[in-house]
Amino acid sequence: MTEEQNIKDLSFEEALMQLENLVRELESGRIKLDDAVAAYERAVNLKKLCEAKLKAAQLKIEKIEISPEGEMKLSELDKIEE
Repeated sequence: MTEEQNIKDLSFEEALMQLENLVRELESGRIKLDDAVAAYERAVNLKKLCEAKLKAAQLKIEKIEISPEGEMKLSELDKIEE
């Protein structure tokens, strides 16, 4: 399994935990340069995955409303009047 496939299979929580661990490791300064570069690249991919999962979750909690004029807009789900 490639690195990219491995990351795509992670849940948001798993990806965030790995990202936090990588940041701590990089901030410690006790990592070899080559390992630091690889860790940074993985961290970037984990960050992208987390952002994508958050965006997908945001879209799920918004609803589409159509105004009387026929214009579409998104509204937050918690603002829906029953």
